[in-house]
Amino acid sequence: MADRVTVIGWDGSPLSTAARSALGAATLVAGARHHLALPEIPRGAERIQLGSVALAARRIAGHRGTAVVLADGDPGFFGVVRTLRAPQHGLEVEVVPAVSSVAAAFARVGMPWDDARVVVAHSRDLRRAVNVCRAHTKVAVLTSPGAGPAELALLLGPVHRTFVICEELGSERERVSVLTSDKVADHEWRHPNVVISIGGLRTPVVQGSPWISGPDPDLPQEPRGWALPAHQYGARLGEGEGGQLRAAQLARLGPRVGDLLWDIGSGGGAVSVEAARFGAAVIAVDQDPVACERTAASARAFGVQLQVVRGRAPQVLEDLPEPDTVRVGGGGPPVVAACAARRPERIVCHAATRDEAEAVGRVLSEAGYRVECALIQSVELDTSDHSGWAETERSVAFFLCGHLPRRTS
Repeated sequence: MADRVTVIGWDGSPLSTAARSALGAATLVAGARHHLALPEIPRGAERIQLGSVALAARRIAGHRGTAVVLADGDPGFFGVVRTLRAPQHGLEVEVVPAVSSVAAAFARVGMPWDDARVVVAHSRDLRRAVNVCRAHTKVAVLTSPGAGPAELALLLGPVHRTFVICEELGSERERVSVLTSDKVADHEWRHPNVVISIGGLRTPVVQGSPWISGPDPDLPQEPRGWALPAHQYGARLGEGEGGQLRAAQLARLGPRVGDLLWDIGSGGGAVSVEAARFGAAVIAVDQDPVACERTAASARAFGVQLQVVRGRAPQVLEDLPEPDTVRVGGGGPPVVAACAARRPERIVCHAATRDEAEAVGRVLSEAGYRVECALIQSVELDTSDHSGWAETERSVAFFLCGHLPRRTS
């Protein structure tokens, strides 16, 4: 094992005394091509161009001498330190940090970033980073080849954001560009780069000093909870949007950051809004223009980001990006079948009769989903009358959830 492993962050500024000292004593240096060209590297040191950090870690673990790993920005922030410290390599490292590329990017445009989401984009799972940009108003994206500004913008499609693209930060070729996402694919962008995605509905301003990084979970402050009562939406909700059924649907959907939910037949937008409050990206679909406006108004009232699409399912679904989960609020078996063909992890829906529930269940089963069904009955009581609570509303619905079995390798 190497006698000593030092990880040095580099942001384009002159190396610190500690960094120069460690580099001058190195017998093995690993880094990108531009790192290995630094004049401070000893002539006799073995040089490894970083591709796979895990492979480099194995080389370092077998080295007898003093090793240095050079990395852009802060190597402890989405950087090489995590891999080098993995138990299988057994490496103890010293870190000489530099300004992270995310901090440098926000500094170039004079913006705070303690309220930003920070994501890493790879070509294999770029859609997750895109979904975060859909759902949140301030996102920093650490890009990679094949998952750069153009690819991000193309997948965002009609969801427009302002992109701040910072190329080769800290170098002589540094360039900062600001443009709308619909213009990004018209340009070529140099790597490495950082994208700051800004835009969407205005969110409440944090009063005082923030207490946690990322979006403040206390905003919006009211109301606390989920499966909220209908009066919180300022209008009567439609069939299938009752609180108890909605609670069951949200529990099975499990919306989370990085997911995309289709809410088909969004009605008053209650499920769409509450999924967005959990941090998921949401596309709300309805053929009724009044329902579309109600959903958009609910999103504005709650300060969440979602996309509203007017159209008739299943036809309108053909051009939508791939969902992780789907709620079907109307359309019956044909719409459920069209959704199942896109292979989301979960599909939830409801039915008014047992025959309808069995028909939907057959569609899900034939598509390879494991089907769960329960009869949900709720009764609302008027608690304002102290002489006796009177029943004000009763609802009964069959709740169905299709679970797509996980693939095993």
